[in-house]
Amino acid sequence: MDNPLLKPFGTPFDSIPFQALKPAHFKPAILQLIEEAKQEINAIVSNPSTPDFANTIAAMDYAGKQLNIVSAAFFNLDAAETNDEIQQLAQELSPVLAEYSNDIMLNEGLFQRIKQVHDAVNESALTGEEARLLDKTYKGFARNGALLSAEDKEKLREIDKQLATLTMKFSQNVLQETNAYHLHILDKKQLAGLPDSILAAAKAEAEKRQLEGWVFTLHFPSFVPFMKYAANRDLRKELYLASATRALKANEYNNEGIVRDIVALRDRRAKLLGFGTHADFVLQERMASSPAIVLDFLHDLLQKAKPHAIQEVTKLQALAEADGISTTMPYDHAYYAEKLRETTFNLSEEALKPYFPLPQVLEAAFDAASRLYGLIFELRTDIPTYHPEVVVYEVLENGQHKALLYTDWHPREGKRAGAWMTAYRGQWKENDQQVRPHISIVCNFARPVGEVPSLLTFNEVTTLFHEFGHALHGMLADTTFESLSGTNVYWDFVELPSQFMENYCYEKDFLRSFARHHQTGEPLPEEEIDKIVAAANFMEGYQTVRQLGFGLLDMAYHTGKLSPDISVEQFEKDTVRDTQLYPDVSGTAQSTSFSHIFAGGYSAGYYSYKWAEVLDADAFSYFKETGIFNPETAAKFKALLSSGGTIDPMELFIRFRGRRPEPQALLKRAGLVA
Repeated sequence: MDNPLLKPFGTPFDSIPFQALKPAHFKPAILQLIEEAKQEINAIVSNPSTPDFANTIAAMDYAGKQLNIVSAAFFNLDAAETNDEIQQLAQELSPVLAEYSNDIMLNEGLFQRIKQVHDAVNESALTGEEARLLDKTYKGFARNGALLSAEDKEKLREIDKQLATLTMKFSQNVLQETNAYHLHILDKKQLAGLPDSILAAAKAEAEKRQLEGWVFTLHFPSFVPFMKYAANRDLRKELYLASATRALKANEYNNEGIVRDIVALRDRRAKLLGFGTHADFVLQERMASSPAIVLDFLHDLLQKAKPHAIQEVTKLQALAEADGISTTMPYDHAYYAEKLRETTFNLSEEALKPYFPLPQVLEAAFDAASRLYGLIFELRTDIPTYHPEVVVYEVLENGQHKALLYTDWHPREGKRAGAWMTAYRGQWKENDQQVRPHISIVCNFARPVGEVPSLLTFNEVTTLFHEFGHALHGMLADTTFESLSGTNVYWDFVELPSQFMENYCYEKDFLRSFARHHQTGEPLPEEEIDKIVAAANFMEGYQTVRQLGFGLLDMAYHTGKLSPDISVEQFEKDTVRDTQLYPDVSGTAQSTSFSHIFAGGYSAGYYSYKWAEVLDADAFSYFKETGIFNPETAAKFKALLSSGGTIDPMELFIRFRGRRPEPQALLKRAGLVA
């Protein structure tokens, strides 16, 4: 079979040749590229020259580049445009790639060369980036079993193969359960409270399924507005239960056993490597360096936020009681929060949507990047894509090519829920030549309906800016070695660039520049802008406590707290009890669909969202002091972004801010202190 993945792509900027690809191309390509990468590693091991930085450490970073690109394309497709064939291939290829990774990490000859360089090198002879790569490489091997006995290395291999299979299966089960459910309504009276735009989308979904009436799903653009606006409490409860029981039901997609197996395997792996728990293992390479530091951080924030959260929920309960509801439940929260927002600020998310058409919001993000960092985004129609809805931009700086940016905005059956940034190719320098990155943003915003463009809620506006912040981290990357480039930083630092960009959505002058009605071009009225800014901290106590609950649950799973004699549901409820603001709903759990920690990269790291909020609030307060588009401040922040992982993140922050981060800026911004 002629395989387009095994020859020069022949596309602009060597972008992935999606137009020529079939799922069947991936397995033979990945298997062949694994063999080629192994040969590159063998050449390093058998090199007769004395091991040094160039022939061992740098050579390793350059090995397997094509395998990285092809496997990234495959797993990005599995997340954004999957099907049964791709899912089956993912089950087959995940353990194979885990085995390949272990073949490298447990290669005794390779590690001896790395150790020799590590032990003998004079660090003053290396650049700062080279010293950082040497340290990262040595630690990476040690943390992945290089110091183990032959017998324990085999145990580690088996654990990693099982984990690769289980995390993939977890993700696929959540997607199956998300797609399996829909709420079909024939009587329009049951849809009281829902805005016309949401009804139109639900009608279009029904027509797509060749059904009468209206259809609502568990995908965010359908689920969230239903929970927020539907007056029918029984239907809110039904939709909530469908979401909160995903992969928890007694069927083939149940994730309870998988959760237990993943937790147990991670714990065994950590102990095999000499760590007390998986969290100890993970946090050795984080700004927050131990479980105790993370837990202190979470509990300290909880103490400050919970009184505010209780006050907020009490106000919602008063509204619910006026409707005859004696006990407010989780499926009431979004509905009454929206009512409270409307009465407190006279602010309706739905009424704002016509002022935030997707193309306009994206243009505003591009404008911010241009004013801050001098980037220009030009539409390219000649770059192959994996779906007709995907749009690609060439990113330019001073007229020179900087990156490609793929954008994929709308939900599909083959796309997992949520929003994320990823890369098809990283950034590095080789033979004095720049290899520039190919970055992607994937979201799940409502599709255009008829002549009406995709209209974003204000929350979705901030989501777009968040993912665009991650994308900028990737696009501005300027390092020599790919493994230190872009978002290859400590996990509790990686959310700084994304959360930083959200701040611009609350700046009045900037909002005025792009919030215009999609039909009339009228600017968003000044009083509405004032309300958005005034409502910035709306339900902040509740949202903070909810996030802290997720962080505490993550830490409990990964510090050995799960025992065999307690159900996953009960363990979760016991763990988050202090963060719970509504009564339990029996038979529900977040854990079985908690993809961030069981299928993403956030295990023992979910706390990092809040940790990074401290960094981003403090960073943006500096911009507020100097001007939100101040060129000198922006140049300093651009240097932070482009440095990737070449410098310790605390040092990077201090270089930018002139001091260590202080939490006061976050507490003040969140309204948790005066």
